[in-house]
Amino acid sequence: MPATDLQGSSPSTHAHSSPFSSFGRTLLSLRRDAAPSAASAAAAMPPPGPAVDPELEEFHAHVAAQLADLSAAAAGAGGEEEFMSIPWIRRLLEAFLLCQDEFRVALAEARRRGGVTLTPAAERLVADFGERAVKALDVCNAARDGVDQARRWERLAGIAASALLPQAPAEEGQRQIHEGQLRRARKALSDLSVLLIDDAAAAAGAGGGLASFLSSHRNRSFGRARASPSRASSSSSTSSPSAHFRSLSWSVSRTWSAARQLQAIGAGLAAPRATEAAAASSLAAPAYAMVCLLHLAAWALVAAVPCPDRAAALQAHHHLPSPPPRAAFPWAPPLLALQERLAEEGKRKDRRNSCGLLREIHSLEKCAQRLAEAIDAAPAPLTGEREAEVREAAAELAAACAAMKDGLDPLERQVREVFHRIVRSRMEGFDSPMLNAD
Repeated sequence: MPATDLQGSSPSTHAHSSPFSSFGRTLLSLRRDAAPSAASAAAAMPPPGPAVDPELEEFHAHVAAQLADLSAAAAGAGGEEEFMSIPWIRRLLEAFLLCQDEFRVALAEARRRGGVTLTPAAERLVADFGERAVKALDVCNAARDGVDQARRWERLAGIAASALLPQAPAEEGQRQIHEGQLRRARKALSDLSVLLIDDAAAAAGAGGGLASFLSSHRNRSFGRARASPSRASSSSSTSSPSAHFRSLSWSVSRTWSAARQLQAIGAGLAAPRATEAAAASSLAAPAYAMVCLLHLAAWALVAAVPCPDRAAALQAHHHLPSPPPRAAFPWAPPLLALQERLAEEGKRKDRRNSCGLLREIHSLEKCAQRLAEAIDAAPAPLTGEREAEVREAAAELAAACAAMKDGLDPLERQVREVFHRIVRSRMEGFDSPMLNAD
């Protein structure tokens, strides 16, 4: 994502983002749109201070409403999106973009209203948010590379599934699965296992899930590991999985660490003092809210898709900023609930060694493992119950591939939009008094 590409999304990009609300809603309109449950949750918490500007108080209520909706979806409380699914991640990124847009409006209004000059403390916190947001650009680049890597998995898994499924409805039940089809499926699953082992090793130092299963069964089931023609042509010396991983083109440096980057985004973050948060037209508390939301979005992206040093980034206690006081900010309870849920998800035994916490990635890994086991237990030509088991596993894998394929393009566009919005904000003087010029 080069920083020079600042035109933003194309019309087709906006067409794909139609399920989301417009970025142009004003602060006052958000009160009418807020869900009753989120409004009641925000009302239960006292505002940062009795003298806070009404528009800034509305900003806090808006952030609380967005996070409460995300928390409800994560808990499965009537939400369509499951936690850490592609739709949920996109919804989180959309919430960050919308809140950033509202913060930008509030910042401009505070500087223009009657020639008001922000206090040095508020200016410092606003500038600090800008600096931390720039650190998130590398996270966006790494996440985009992770999405591209997931596409490679989807293509290989799709080849394995299509090799064992009928190519037309008329062929259903009429043709047996023969050795040639099994060989093609085995080859695709073997190549998939190489990629998964590489990514798991880069993220955690060890393979897991399907990667560990196929690694232990490769000699018996899939034959000796071989590089595919595309990998062999890329480098004559990339004969090992780790060497293959190093040959991939990443937008971040080889020494870049997702864990260290998250630490940099959240390090030293502390809630503003009561006097700073309670001052009229103070942007200290909104800037603090934006940094907390930025850190949550970056952490979720790193956890969702393969990133360098991703396993260390999942250890919440290494990089979480100081928690905001629950009684001081209406958005603190749902934010802390989401942080806790994300930390718990990374500690689950069945997800700990996965290449990504994204539900679509986890589903593809499980379905591919089941198909590998079914193929390994079924001699060719397949007949009867064995053939039905292989076809059922292939159909499940095909469905997982379709879900991933449909979701990765919109997710990548959303990540690009976050990247471009941060760059544009810096170019426009987001954290500079230049916004005083009307």
